[in-house]
Amino acid sequence: MDEQRARGGPPRWWRHGPPWWDRWADGERAPRLPWRSTAVLTVFVLAGSAFAAQGQEGERAALDPFARVLLVVAAGLLLWRERHPVAVVFGTAGAVMVYLGAGYPYGPVLLTVALACFSAIVAGHRRAAWAAMGTLWAGHVLVAHWLYQWLPPSGDPAASWSAEAVVATWVVAITAVAELFRVRREQWARERAERAEAARRRADEERLRIARELHDVLAHSISVINVQAGVGLALLDTDPEQARSALTTIKAKSKEALGEVRQVLDTLRAPGAAPRAPAPGLDRLPELVEQAASAGLTVEVEGRPPQLAPGTDLAAFRILQEALTNVVRHSGSRQARVCLAHDGDALRLRVDDDGPATGAEAGGSGNGLAGMRERAAALGGTIEAGPRPDGGFRVLAVLPLGPPPAVDGAPGTMSGGRG
Repeated sequence: MDEQRARGGPPRWWRHGPPWWDRWADGERAPRLPWRSTAVLTVFVLAGSAFAAQGQEGERAALDPFARVLLVVAAGLLLWRERHPVAVVFGTAGAVMVYLGAGYPYGPVLLTVALACFSAIVAGHRRAAWAAMGTLWAGHVLVAHWLYQWLPPSGDPAASWSAEAVVATWVVAITAVAELFRVRREQWARERAERAEAARRRADEERLRIARELHDVLAHSISVINVQAGVGLALLDTDPEQARSALTTIKAKSKEALGEVRQVLDTLRAPGAAPRAPAPGLDRLPELVEQAASAGLTVEVEGRPPQLAPGTDLAAFRILQEALTNVVRHSGSRQARVCLAHDGDALRLRVDDDGPATGAEAGGSGNGLAGMRERAAALGGTIEAGPRPDGGFRVLAVLPLGPPPAVDGAPGTMSGGRG
C-alpha cells in the first residue's frame, strides 16, 4: 500500500494507470483478438441464460436453438470490440433486441451490450454508444408496452414502468462508468507522454553535461600536449633534456586526461554510482596554473574564492579551465590574468589576456564558449566574452552563490570571440 493510499488519497494506479497500462499503451501487447475473454463470456452467457430460463419458466419463452444462436452472436461480436467498436455496439444491441423481442428470458445477455457500450465509449465513440443504448432501451419500451400483444410468449402482460426505470438507471450507470474510465485513460495517456518527455529532457541534459565535461577535459589537456609536443620536436636535437621534460609533461597530461575521461565514462556504465574521485573545484586552481605554465602561459591570480557549493565550484573550475585553454590555443599573448571577486550573493571570475587572436582557427568553433554559457545558465549566472576596448580578450563569468533557480535562467550574453 503506497504512501498516498496510507494518507487516505486515491491509490497510485488511479492517478497513473495500472501497472500493465504502459506496456499495453506502448504497443508491447500483441494486436490479437481477445479470444479468451470472449470465449469465457460466451460460456457464461449461455449457462447463465439457461439458469435464468428455469427461474422465468412460464413467464418467458423457453430457450430454443434460435435463442442460443442469438446468444452466441451477441457474445461473439465482442471478439471485435477493440477493432470495430461502433459496429460491435450496434450489432450487439440489435441481437439483444431480437432476443428480447422474441420473448426469451432476461439474463446475462444484457451484459454483452454493456461491455460493447463500455468499449465504444472508452475508444472515443461516445455518440455511437449512446445511440445504440438509447435505441435498445426505446425498442424494449416499445416491445414491453405495445408490441407484446403480438409477440411471444402469448398472454404476456405489459411490463411495469418501474422496471423500465430500473433499466434506464442501469443504462445511465453503464455509460457514466465508461465515461469516467475514458477520461481517466486520457489522463493516463497525457501523464505517460509527460513522463516520456521528462525522461527525454533528462537524457538530453545528461548528454550535454557529459559533452561539456569531455570537451573541457580534452580541450585543455590536448592543448597542453600539443604545445609540449611542438616544444619537444623543436628541441629534440639541440636540447635533449628540455625535450625529455616536454615528453614527461605530455605523459602526465595524457594520463590525467585518461583518468578524467574514465571517470565520465564510468557514470555512463553505472548510472547512480558514486564517482571514484571528487569533482574538481577552485581548490585545484594552483594545479591549473601549473598546467598552463607547462604550456608556456604565465597566469597571474588575484583574489581568493569563498566556500562554494559543489555545483558552483565545479562550474567555476571548468569555466576558468576553458578560458585558459582558449588563451593557449587562440591568443598570441603568453600571459593571462585571473581575477576572483565576490560580494554577498555572486562570484565574479574574470580572465584577461593582452594578445591578438592568432592561427587559422582564431575564431574558434564556439563549443567552449557555449559550454561555459550552459554551465553558468544552469546556475542562474551569466557569461560575457569578447575583445576588450584596449586590446586583448576578456571572459567574465558571474555565478550566484545561492541555490540555482527552479527554472533555468536566461543564457548569458555572448559577443563574438574565441572558443
